Amino acid sequence: MTNNDVLRRLRYVFNYTDATMIKIFALADVKVAQEQVTAWLKKDDDARYQSMSDTNLAVFLNGLIIQNRGAKEGAKPEPESQLTNNLILRKLKIALELDSEQILSILVLANFNLGKHELSAFFRKPTHKHYRECKDQVLRNFLVGLQKQYRGA
Repeated sequence: MTNNDVLRRLRYVFNYTDATMIKIFALADVKVAQEQVTAWLKKDDDARYQSMSDTNLAVFLNGLIIQNRGAKEGAKPEPESQLTNNLILRKLKIALELDSEQILSILVLANFNLGKHELSAFFRKPTHKHYRECKDQVLRNFLVGLQKQYRGA
């Protein structure tokens, strides 16, 4: 999945307007113009489409965490320059305050079954022997499940 796909899906799931998305970026101390957000949300074949960098998606996800959970004391976290599906899933888990059971039930809404041990492997450090890479299929189904949970079928 591309960063633009993730952003588009999150916008739809939570019914965010451009203004809301700009505010979420601002929570992470990054100012973006409405034209930039619009360009990120365009389909790949649109002439005005712009690819979203990992750093920009990390900033948005950090802003989402701050919006939903409040700012931590001290300095704001630096956005990652390289995102993986594992990090995206972890940031969404934090932002939405989900535990493993809730994530698994969201995946079931998308008709995708995953074991608790398989899920926990996504949240391990990459150097851990039981670490497992989160594939696009898992992230896509998680976002579909979120859509069904928040927007209905």
